[in-house]
Amino acid sequence: MNNPKPYIAHFDLDSFFVSVELLLQPELKGKPVIVGGSANRGVVSTCSYEARKFGVHSAMPMATAMKLCPQAIVLKGTYQQYSYYSKMVTDIIASKVPLFQKASIDEFYCDLTGMDRFFNVSQYTQQLRTFIIKETGLPISCGLSSAKFISKMATNEAKPNGFLEIPHGKEKEFLWPMGIEKINGVGKQTEQRLRNIGLHTIKDIAQTPVAILEKKLGKWGRELWQKAHGLGSAELTTEWNQKSMSHETTFHENQTNIAFIHSQLVRLTEKNAYDLRQDEKLTGCLTVKIRYDDFETTNKQESIPYTSLDDELIEKAKDIFDRFYQRGRAVRLIGVRFSQLVDIGMQMNLFNDQHNKLNLYKAVDDIKNRFGDKLVSKAVVNRKKPEQ
Repeated sequence: MNNPKPYIAHFDLDSFFVSVELLLQPELKGKPVIVGGSANRGVVSTCSYEARKFGVHSAMPMATAMKLCPQAIVLKGTYQQYSYYSKMVTDIIASKVPLFQKASIDEFYCDLTGMDRFFNVSQYTQQLRTFIIKETGLPISCGLSSAKFISKMATNEAKPNGFLEIPHGKEKEFLWPMGIEKINGVGKQTEQRLRNIGLHTIKDIAQTPVAILEKKLGKWGRELWQKAHGLGSAELTTEWNQKSMSHETTFHENQTNIAFIHSQLVRLTEKNAYDLRQDEKLTGCLTVKIRYDDFETTNKQESIPYTSLDDELIEKAKDIFDRFYQRGRAVRLIGVRFSQLVDIGMQMNLFNDQHNKLNLYKAVDDIKNRFGDKLVSKAVVNRKKPEQ
């Protein structure tokens, strides 16, 4: 088969954080639940469908949410549990499909192209969704189509906890009746600009000359026109698990001084964490590399709750080193690597404690970007190298 039909499935865990909390606290089922900041401060990370009925939504100030739904039960959130369940779903998908992309902590794309030679792709996708629900207890919605953006839009229409397939050749039939705000990436500003020129549905965009759209919106205008005609990419970024960020250093003299090696671990971890935040990523796996004076090299990796915060990553890097370093052996090289990278995502950015820390680190990053990375660093890095 030279040109197989593309089949892209999109999976999205419904109200993920709330769903995990309901697994941990089943007595909250059917009640308006908000995960995020405290009742008087912060913002909503996510909320149950019972809370959404009152107008509560993600990124809303908590004070506003409590006015709309004063009876809501507010939970601070346990992001370690969210990481655990996210990785559980990841492992299931990785074992069942040939190619997949982990777009965020609760969102996945699966490329099932070519599987129609052996299976009914629609049936297989629905069976995978059912298996995930059975194994994890979490609700998950799914869309299946010929392109990533259409599958994501189908998933949105299938929520909560449903499945929707857009067959090949039916893309326009699905897209055209929808409002322009349904297109992925169309924010309030773009929506208003489109409405100002009389475009209110996706069909309106499709029937507008592409030159007019490009004049009004630049390259984004052509992309919108293509999407309105059901033309989109089926290519996945499948290297999320392989892509990594790493830094290492070779010492001028072999080292046995633990305090000094720790200081270098801190420095290397800080560099990686800075790179993470610049790319708006989180890491779910940390590896410490140790090369001894005889060139024997060990790499010890561990899964961690998704994060980009220096203090959490530094603590884990030291912990891995302390547990696996062979005491008394001289170290020639030390390295730190982050892998299993995912987009930071709006929801993960809305927890009060994490959000405040992240803002602090980003403020330091801004200073480094303006004045150089020599100006600001952890105090432990600035200690004088100890005597051997």
